[in-house]
Amino acid sequence: MVNFLIVTHGEFGAYAVEAAEGIVGEQRRGVRSVAVSHRMSVEQARAQVAAAIDALCGPEGLVILTDIPGGTPSNLCLPLVQGRTRVAVLSGLNLYMLVTGFSKRDLPFDELVPLILGNGSRSLAD
Repeated sequence: MVNFLIVTHGEFGAYAVEAAEGIVGEQRRGVRSVAVSHRMSVEQARAQVAAAIDALCGPEGLVILTDIPGGTPSNLCLPLVQGRTRVAVLSGLNLYMLVTGFSKRDLPFDELVPLILGNGSRSLAD
């Protein structure tokens, strides 16, 4: 089962996880959210993200979802995953991305990542 780490500004990620679980059911393991706050130092935020990545990396893969491309959550994650296999950092988190990921966690990593990206893009209105 593919694991998920959601890293966002403030508690946005925790609320997104809660909403997705309300749709597809509770994710009892392999899902963690890290809130990056302006009240914490970059070092504190990096340490929390690094610990979560270390805890969730596994042979079936890890999908990291962040809120804004180029934002602090993404910028913290990208250097921490360099050299790791079966880890994807996807930005632009929306609810459909989480619903897709949570409901299809048993798919192979290489099939799940493009499915999450495709459904996330499809959920955007014209």
